[in-house]
Amino acid sequence: MKLEYIDELISKMEKASLTELSYKDGEVDIKLKRDSMNEQQQQHTVAPVSAAPQQPQPAQSTEPAPQEEGKVIKAPMVGTFYKASSPEAEAYVKVGDKVENSTVVCILEAMKLFNEIQAEISGEIVEILVEDGEMVEYDQPLFRVR
Repeated sequence: MKLEYIDELISKMEKASLTELSYKDGEVDIKLKRDSMNEQQQQHTVAPVSAAPQQPQPAQSTEPAPQEEGKVIKAPMVGTFYKASSPEAEAYVKVGDKVENSTVVCILEAMKLFNEIQAEISGEIVEILVEDGEMVEYDQPLFRVR
């Protein structure tokens, strides 16, 4: 494999604001991972790309109740919700925990990429609105914060 090809993969990874990229072809197995400093930038750029499908709109309209009380942390993308970094790990947050803007509250897996989701608001978690391993839609409420 040529070095130019690896540089091209890195460039595409940065343009797409991905935090991890795995490529395997025969005996070639490449795994690229960016540091967490780029996570916040990725959160903002991935959401508009994932917003293109019209499927998220019904999910938002079927769950208006969580939006009525307090603030809501919503899914910035479509993916699988995980409350912890691994099945053995402790949940990032639980009911009663205080969160700040940069507090990681969960992970959303999309296309084999694990994206740490930050609260982006401050307050206390009063309700977790989705189950571990559940598929969530773009803009779906995940947590209620007071």
